[in-house]
Parts: sequence; structure tokens; C-alpha cells
Amino acid sequence: MGLCTSKPSPNPSFPPDSRNTPIHPPNKDIHHKSNSVPASPLPDVVNGNHNHNLDQAKGTEEKESSNSNNEGKKSPFFPFYSPSPAHYLFSKKSPARSSANSTPKRFFREPFPPPSPAKHIRAVLARRHGSVKPNESAIPEGSEADGDGAAGATVAGLDKSFGFSKHFGSKYELGEEVGRGHFGYTCAAKFKKGELKGQQVAVKVIPKAKMTTAIAIEDVRREVKILRALSGHNNLVQFYDAYEDHDNVYIVMELCEGGELLDRILSRGGKYTEDDAKDVMIQILNVVSFCHLQGVVHRDLKPENFLFTSKDENSQLKAIDFGLSDFVKPDERLNDIVGSAYYVAPEVLHRSYSTEADVWSIGVIAYILLCGSRPFWARTESGIFRAVLKADPSFDEAPWPALSSEARDFVKRLLNKDPRKRLTAAQALSHPWIKNYNDVKVPLDILIFKLMKAYLRSSSLRKAALRVLSKTLTVDELFYLKEQFALLEPNKNGTISLENIKVALMRNATDAMKECRIPEFLASLSALQYRRMDFDEFCAAALSVHQLEALDRWEQHARCAYELFEKDGNRAIVIDELASELGLSPSVPVHAVLHDWIRHTDGKLSFLGFIKLLHGVSSRTFAKAQ
Repeated sequence: MGLCTSKPSPNPSFPPDSRNTPIHPPNKDIHHKSNSVPASPLPDVVNGNHNHNLDQAKGTEEKESSNSNNEGKKSPFFPFYSPSPAHYLFSKKSPARSSANSTPKRFFREPFPPPSPAKHIRAVLARRHGSVKPNESAIPEGSEADGDGAAGATVAGLDKSFGFSKHFGSKYELGEEVGRGHFGYTCAAKFKKGELKGQQVAVKVIPKAKMTTAIAIEDVRREVKILRALSGHNNLVQFYDAYEDHDNVYIVMELCEGGELLDRILSRGGKYTEDDAKDVMIQILNVVSFCHLQGVVHRDLKPENFLFTSKDENSQLKAIDFGLSDFVKPDERLNDIVGSAYYVAPEVLHRSYSTEADVWSIGVIAYILLCGSRPFWARTESGIFRAVLKADPSFDEAPWPALSSEARDFVKRLLNKDPRKRLTAAQALSHPWIKNYNDVKVPLDILIFKLMKAYLRSSSLRKAALRVLSKTLTVDELFYLKEQFALLEPNKNGTISLENIKVALMRNATDAMKECRIPEFLASLSALQYRRMDFDEFCAAALSVHQLEALDRWEQHARCAYELFEKDGNRAIVIDELASELGLSPSVPVHAVLHDWIRHTDGKLSFLGFIKLLHGVSSRTFAKAQ
């Protein structure tokens, strides 16, 4: 380890008023106009029934939204809804152009209305599942897609045979309806015969009459595949089997009788203590980190999609409803817009996202648990999206000043608008607010393999820069890396190889891991096959520069690392040699783009060049900058 005069403090404090820099939305994502006005105080909590059908979320917000939408030409980006006139939206008087620093406070003193997504998201979901108005989609002649008749095996040429068992009726007796979701409903049921006779289960019933598109059919097929593949986690609803008949698909799961997390929040008047919030967060982060390691992104995390197994106050929490979930490869970005407005991540609206979008939703849940209000709120649906894209959540009003600085920092790092700077679910479990509570175990994180892949492909100069940066990490920042290194079970000499990574992944693997091609991704780490990596080099390979950049003390880290680099690794280098180190193609005008990377006094790498080197600037980045 080298000495540094500007070493960060091992016990940094986090100012309560620090804010993340908002990413301004591109014009294509926001087309509505609205005024975000705080609501007047509402009556005390009244526990009531909640309808969670996304297609039926047509309460006050929808009426207000419809009043604010002017008829006009349909957007080229979202052709299924009519935006407000662009000349108003992007004028100086438009709310979208206002300096939105925080979103209005909205306390839950009465039951939440069903989370109401923006109009274009509802339309996307409707089209995915065929529930569109007659004037929006032509129904082929003779089709029974309106649902008035029998579903049939095929509608308009669609094959609705899933290959599931057809003996549901002989095994189970359906009971009363216990819930209703996006595209189906859930009933209690019990075994008719055998050793399990009388045992209760939950059955999700999905009518085939609603499956009027190929996407809708594939969604059901994928949901069952994900439930089959994801098994063995305590916080995941247990899947038993899937059945079908002429009219319906039946997904049989364990029955959770403790109610939704949403109901628990409401019964507590909208707020949890920090310790109680930690209990909930640990369970949510555990199951989500498990899904992400397997290559599954949930895409609809919200309090309604977590159920308690019993009415007991300390009962286990289970994640449910994988109807919008999908498999995602380690380096893949998804682009279809799904989810619920209050919980949707900014990058989902930008149509480029991965597992980080789930962590944003967890951040929204954490904010609600701790203060009883939504971090992003507006009177209209488009206003909610504008707040998600542009505003920062408020941490100035009660009860935030009275909460610990670690709690505030935890939520802020989950609600960072830049997904590269956001914590992963596994990293969140190693955050100081969480890690010392009830001996929390940090799971294996797929992020370290992505970072190791980038490191192994880096130039020797960048590797040297990352090594000195890793020497500036504090004890808290090293905790996560130590846990990850230990999970790879290093050899007796304290090193790891490709074999360690393979064994660690196989120990945690389910069938879902094969679907997202993680074994293929491992092939990209083949450079480790004939070499060993000790803990010091692992820290350099597995640290995230973007996440460090999100910290208040980032400049201290960078300055300290540059001082060490000046002593140990910096040397005179000409621009052509630097371009070769970075692997730039001959077509890049290197002298134009690299001149500020090198100090003119001695020809060594400048501080600016060092920072850019840490980020691994590529030829593609240079091309965009020209």
C-alpha cells in the first residue's frame, strides 16, 4: 500500500442535503403537461381493499391526466397516445422546463390508490395482452378475441396450447378469489386427494380469452419458465406446477396468508422504524440479488408484489408476480416499457435498462417505508414521469432529519438516476446501514464478473491506474469486495482463478442461469485460466469507478490515487503511444482528442487524463464526442 496525503477518512459523514444530479429527459419521453401541486392533508388511514389491476387504474389521476391531454398528432415515439403540443411543452412556461429540485410531499394518510402508470405504459401493456379498444386494433373476422365466447385452442391463428398438464380439475378444488392482478386473478384452492388432501395452495388463473397476441402467450410461457427455473430461495413464492384446459392456464403456488407489504405499511400509518425497515429491506434485497445472479429481472417490484406468509408480525416476506419478468444476459439492455409509474426507473423510460431498474424500485419502497410518502409524485401520470426523470426526492422534511445519516445515504444510493452509479442489490446488503444488522450475509454479485471482464481487456496503463485507485478505498468500501472474494473461495495461497469463479457460480446456479447464458459469459474470462489473481488485484478489477464517482468523497479518492500514480506509475508518454495503449483505431484523430490527457510540461499523464483512463474511454466514446 502506498502513502497518500489526501487519504479519505475511514468514517466519512454523509451530509443530509446532498443530492444526485438529475438526468434531463430527452424530448421523446415526456409529452404531457402538468403542474405538480402538493395535496392537502388527507384523513387518517383506513384499511380497505385494493384493486391492483393495472388496466383498471382509472381513478382521479387518470381523469386529471385525460383533461390535461390535448388532442393532436400522435407521437412518432409513442404512436398509441396523443401528446400535448410540443411548442408548449418545451417553452419557458412549461413545467417540464422548470427547475425541479424536489417533488411535492404526499403522505399516505389513507390507502394508496392503485399505482397508475402513464398512459403510454398502459397502452403498451394493453397491446401486449390484446386488451385494446376496437378502434385501436382490428379484430379478424370470426375471432373471439373480445372474450365473449370460448377461448379455444387458437384465436386468429394463435396457438394457445402450452403443453402443461390438463388434470388440474382432478387434483385441485378451486376456492374463493383472493386477489386480482394485471392479467388474471388468484384463488385459494386445496388438494382433493392423496397425502396432501385438504392442504391449501394459491392458484393464479389466466384466461386464454385474454391472450389475443403472440406476445401475451409468450409472456405466460416465460412466467412459468421463470417460476420453474427460480427455485430454492426462502423469499421467493414456491412454485408447484402449471396446468391448462380449454379456457384457462392455472399456475399453482404456495398460499401466503399474511397479506401484502402494502397493507402492513398502511396499518402502521405509513411509516416503519429504521430497524423494522431494515428487516423488510434485507428480505427484498436477498431475493432480488438472487434473481439478478440467475439472470432474471423482475420489472414490477412494488409493495403489492410482496406477500407475508402469515399474519404473524415477524413472518417471512415472499416475492410474487413474475408476469412482467424476463431473462437478461449480463451485457444485455432491455427496451420495452413495463412497470408501475411510482416505481419505474428513469432508464426504463429511456428504453435502455437491465437489472439496475429493479434496484431503483427497491429504493422507492425503502423511501416509503422510512417516511411514509412517495419520493416522486404529481397530480397527473405524465407529471409522475417528469418527476422520476427530472426531480430529486426530498430528504429535508420530517422525518428525514431525525433519521440516521446511513439510512439517508442508503436510499440516495438506490435512487441515483445514473444506473451505473446505483448500488446493486448485493452491494446494498453490504451498505453500512444494513451490514451490521442481524449478521447479514452478502450474496455473490454478477457485477464483479462484468467488471473483471472489462479489467482483463484493459490496457496495462489502465490496470495500473485502477490498482492505485483501489489502494484509496476505506474499510467500509473494502467490506463488499472482501465478501465477494471470500465467496469465490480462494486457494490456500490466497489467489483465485477461472476455476474458482466457475465453482462459485455452479454452487449458486439454477436453470435460469442457463437461459441467460451466463456460462457463455464466463468464456470471456478465459484470460484467468492460466493465471492467478490475488486480493489486491481483485480489488482493482472488481471496483466500480462509476459508483465511487457517486460518493461525496470521490475527489479525495481521485486526488489520492493520482498522487500514488505519480509516484509509482506515471511516466512520460507521447500521444501516439497513449493511443496505442487505449487501443484506438487509426481513424480516430488522436492528437485532437488526447492533447489534454498529457501535461505539456513533462509529457506525463495529466489528472484529467488519469480520470478518463479510469473510466476506460473507448474509440466509440471518442467518436461520439467529436
